[in-house]
Amino acid sequence: MESERITHAFHPVFDSESRILILGTMPSPKSRELGFYYSHPRNRFWPVLAKIFGEDVPETPEEKANFALRHKIALWDVLAECDIESASDSSIKNAVPNDISIILNSTDIKAIFTTGTTAAKFYKKFIEPESKIPAIALPSTSPANAKVKFEELVEEYRKILDYIV
Repeated sequence: MESERITHAFHPVFDSESRILILGTMPSPKSRELGFYYSHPRNRFWPVLAKIFGEDVPETPEEKANFALRHKIALWDVLAECDIESASDSSIKNAVPNDISIILNSTDIKAIFTTGTTAAKFYKKFIEPESKIPAIALPSTSPANAKVKFEELVEEYRKILDYIV
């Protein structure tokens, strides 16, 4: 498979009430096609958050953005652009980080979380030296991470509740 240069097309989701920031690596081809974070139909991100907050799973990009903001969650990705083969995080080369100071300078973020080991790796390499805020790595909700069961994801993602005040 050949790699392709991808430039992040989504704006960050946040407002002045955001208290946690959840960072992925780069939207998958399906999420880019559908126009919002974690939109692959088998990605478990939105079902996990819905379970944690006792709500229905948001479906549309607008519902997802409203859900995140209502729960004081900011969303973005670590990378602004990279070379990648399809949705394979392990294939990423020539990565360029996003400037998360845009979010940090206009919110009172209490904690930063990454979804998956690749997001954590790139965060630590590119962003933590500037932000001075260590990230808490959560397991990926991607369908490629099927070895982690839904119930385990829910338990891990419950950590975000400690920082939403």
